[in-house]
Amino acid sequence: MRTGFAGWRWIVGGVLWLVVGTFASAQTFYVATSGSDLPANGSAQNPWKSISYAFDQVPDGATILVSPGLYSGRVRLDRQFNNGITIRSSLPYQARLRHDDGAVVICYTCAGVTLEGFDIAHAASNTGALVIQIQTTQVSRVTLRDNIIHDSTNNDLLKINNGAREVLVEGNMFYNQQGSDEHIDVNSVENVTIRDNIFFNTRSQSSTSSFIVIKDSNGSSDGILGSRQIRVQRNVLFNWQGSDGQSFIRVGEDGTANYEAQDVLIENNLMLGNSSRMQRSALTVQGSRDVTFRFNTVVGDLPSRSFAARLLAVGSNQANQNIQLNNNIWSDPSGSMGSEGFTGADVFDAPTGDNASVVLQRNLYFNGGQAIPADTSQAVRFSQDAQRIVANPQLPALSGVPMPSYNGSSFNGGFNNIRAVFVHLVNRYGRPSQNSVVVNGGLVAGAPQVDILGALRDAQPDIGAVEVGATTPRPPVNRGPSKFLPSWIMILLDEAG
Repeated sequence: MRTGFAGWRWIVGGVLWLVVGTFASAQTFYVATSGSDLPANGSAQNPWKSISYAFDQVPDGATILVSPGLYSGRVRLDRQFNNGITIRSSLPYQARLRHDDGAVVICYTCAGVTLEGFDIAHAASNTGALVIQIQTTQVSRVTLRDNIIHDSTNNDLLKINNGAREVLVEGNMFYNQQGSDEHIDVNSVENVTIRDNIFFNTRSQSSTSSFIVIKDSNGSSDGILGSRQIRVQRNVLFNWQGSDGQSFIRVGEDGTANYEAQDVLIENNLMLGNSSRMQRSALTVQGSRDVTFRFNTVVGDLPSRSFAARLLAVGSNQANQNIQLNNNIWSDPSGSMGSEGFTGADVFDAPTGDNASVVLQRNLYFNGGQAIPADTSQAVRFSQDAQRIVANPQLPALSGVPMPSYNGSSFNGGFNNIRAVFVHLVNRYGRPSQNSVVVNGGLVAGAPQVDILGALRDAQPDIGAVEVGATTPRPPVNRGPSKFLPSWIMILLDEAG
């Protein structure tokens, strides 16, 4: 077998040489506030002035490094690349993108584009809608990574809509938006992954909606009927400051006759109910099908009308179909779980007739030592979870939760990057004790391979977002050269090493 390993190493080495050679030959171009948008420029000595101009000049495979400074005006990304290009702040978060007339960054026809490491927000005087918009059927293979996306003065922080496909939103921080809209609006799209991000608000905005909504507002006009293949994985959501009729995550909203979303996976997320502001529930599913909510941790007072989930159909909606909720922690140490209900305390709001099939399996429920509320008028009740656990998961208290907004040089709380904030929140507030009943308490079937921090789960997984005692691997957001290597090369290296 050692001979076989040696053979693998020769193969991997040869392939790696080719790949690294290819990436090493890719060109790097430069943008700076002191630059000039002339065709002959783009070097480190003579940079271009604007990202949009640079984007229109560079070849496939290029990297655009953007120097620190304030870049005012809209950034238009309207080209398509087979191999892909990367636009990166040369120093994380020091290149600031601002606009005072609507969307700061737009991608209406782009493909093969990565935007990384920027501070992106509306100018204070802005009145137009959206901070970033990615839309139309021409859009694919777009990545937003390690950006601070914040302070919308009108509408969503990020809108992905109208037929866009293959969009990855990874390792970003979202906070503060104004108006009755969301941090991310996922609307009539396909194959969108939202992972390793942080969502919160720092100020009271009672009209704002869910942090993430997944739906379809325009029927089949873009070739997609109902958003599908949506993954919401390994995110931290906390400090609710919005509407008391909305949720951290909402699937379906518009009351359409078609399923609003299908093939939706929500897993390994941490939701902290640290705010005193009322919300409807941690999760809402409306008029959708094939939605799985698994291995998540929801903890805190979370003043809400239904603690775990609201499952409903409204208007022309079909009844929810095949909704799976398993291996989650729902913990209210204050003992007030769902007690803000309209007519009775409950864990789930699920009116009779609104759900064709809902399966509860191996979830943990804790209400601070009080009885788990069960409104008998609801069609879904925790008692239907035949493998349920009712016990204290031994999670840390939600005291001193930081509001880690960016101050221009670091994140409040003393953090230097988004990943450091993320890891702190998970370890400080989402990690049960070693003696918790959740340890090895999860079901093997359907368990994700990793937990919220990317650590491998045991053969017998723990319930909730964190695999207690697992060793966390290197951070998934990597600004070094290895991030350019295809994933299959990284796997081969691991196997051969």
